[in-house]
Amino acid sequence: MPILKRKKTGPSTDVEVLEKLAAREDLPVGTQKVPAMLLEYRQFSKLCNTYLDNLRECQDKRDGRIHASFMQLGAATGRLSSASPNLQNIPVRSEAGRQIRKAFIPDPGNKFIVADYSQIELRILAHLSQDPALIEAFNNDQDIHAAVASQVFNTPLEEVTQEQRAQAKVINFGIVYGITSYGLAKRIDNLDEPQARALIKDYRKRFAGIDKFLSKCVQQALDLGYVTTILGRRRPIAQIHSSNGNTRSLGERLAINTVVQGSATGDLIKKAMVNLYNRIESEKLPLQMICQIHDELIFESPEADVDAMKEIVRQEMESAIKLTVPLKVDIGIGDDWLEAK
Repeated sequence: MPILKRKKTGPSTDVEVLEKLAAREDLPVGTQKVPAMLLEYRQFSKLCNTYLDNLRECQDKRDGRIHASFMQLGAATGRLSSASPNLQNIPVRSEAGRQIRKAFIPDPGNKFIVADYSQIELRILAHLSQDPALIEAFNNDQDIHAAVASQVFNTPLEEVTQEQRAQAKVINFGIVYGITSYGLAKRIDNLDEPQARALIKDYRKRFAGIDKFLSKCVQQALDLGYVTTILGRRRPIAQIHSSNGNTRSLGERLAINTVVQGSATGDLIKKAMVNLYNRIESEKLPLQMICQIHDELIFESPEADVDAMKEIVRQEMESAIKLTVPLKVDIGIGDDWLEAK
């Protein structure tokens, strides 16, 4: 087969190479299906080794349930991390991976309630940056990626193409992590680095409030040596004063990411969890909070009470912190984790 990339030990067969080979039509006769089959084999092998076997070993023999540990100090941004097993990395991108969620079921007569914040980091970004265009889009309950595409590409909202929306979505989520033009070009098909650089430049021009806020995060790290989340938690950013350019750039990305992600999955979700716990205890509600995954909370409730409990979950999550833009929670109900999600 064609050699697309080399490493020290010889030709590379990493995911990127195999995906490119699988898409080609000029492979030698009889080998066309091999790259795709290798990808599939690796996927199933990883699912078995990383998740299925591990989950089975962690199942408690007394009640049949899995009892993971959640740690306050496991992630630098302040979010909870999970171990023994890690329930926060159960895959969702592939259909085969999603099927693992089907194995998680409530007790007989109960239902799962799965609630997750909609575009929480972008809503936090809108609040912290006070960017008028972003705030307007959320307050009008617009499709945020289409609204951003409309601004960046100077196109009426109703004329935004799927391709433009997809590019805006990559920028929206990437901007929080300090995405570079190189990183953006790599993530979007048929986009080279100069085009990506122009795209980021247009984004920053259209959303000047965001650009000012990002600079403010970096400046705070430079001036104070740390950054602060929405509820006042600090994280030292030692890399910001490094003489090495790459390390310094990492510090700038960490400063931005910590403020936004730390405010969302560190502050907001924990505040919602505490409020919900207090309400469950004080009102003796038939509701159990059983798992937290970044911006998602999973509950178990008797089927007869599930609709009422769903609304209580929505109320507490959407009112956990008062922002300039409304908090929005998507909620599903089901007989297993996949169905509820």
